[in-house]
Amino acid sequence: MNLEKYGAVIFDLFHTLTSADVLRVPGKGTSEILGVGRDDWNNQLLVHSEDRLRGKITDPFVIIEKMAHAIDPAIPQETIREAVNSRIERFRQALVNIEESTLVALQKLRQSGKSLGLVSNADVNEISGWDQSPLKPYFKSVVFSCRVGYVKPEKEIYELALKQLNAMPGDVLYVGDGGSDELMGAQRVGMHTVLTVHVIKQFWPDRIVKARAHADYEIDRIEELVI
Repeated sequence: MNLEKYGAVIFDLFHTLTSADVLRVPGKGTSEILGVGRDDWNNQLLVHSEDRLRGKITDPFVIIEKMAHAIDPAIPQETIREAVNSRIERFRQALVNIEESTLVALQKLRQSGKSLGLVSNADVNEISGWDQSPLKPYFKSVVFSCRVGYVKPEKEIYELALKQLNAMPGDVLYVGDGGSDELMGAQRVGMHTVLTVHVIKQFWPDRIVKARAHADYEIDRIEELVI
């Protein structure tokens, strides 16, 4: 890909800029703490909890309680509290423990004159560690769904980033792992897209074929953008 023709690069956050190592953090995951099936929990996260992503629910406890009780109303509050604290800490680690190679790549992009943006579907629990993240200084534009009320792949969430970057869609490269149909959404507003597979090929390889349908380019890790 010819990076020179792009004036800005917009990134997805989780599983694009964060490391796969965080997904292997020892200890119980949220579904295990709550005592519910992983598939049931993922169904709540990915299908039935849009209010948290749009910022309509901002209380960290209520976010988890609503999803947990949708699966099993008998889950006690102390168990939900444990799950909340654990989830916040896991996402904090994801945002704080960024691989050095990722930071070097972002620095090189900035040094080459690229404006950098971030667009992420996330609730307040998931971004509570953002201010401590070494990623933060690199971005001119940061758009979190829970702060703006729009979610990927809606065009408005991309348009907000473009406006903050003062960039035209055709001059922007969007980089992500393809979750939430983000590459399709980026293409629909006129951006070129890059699928990055380093994390998803390890945990969800079945997602790659679908994501490729809306990828103009494919890379393993974001360091390949500056090679």
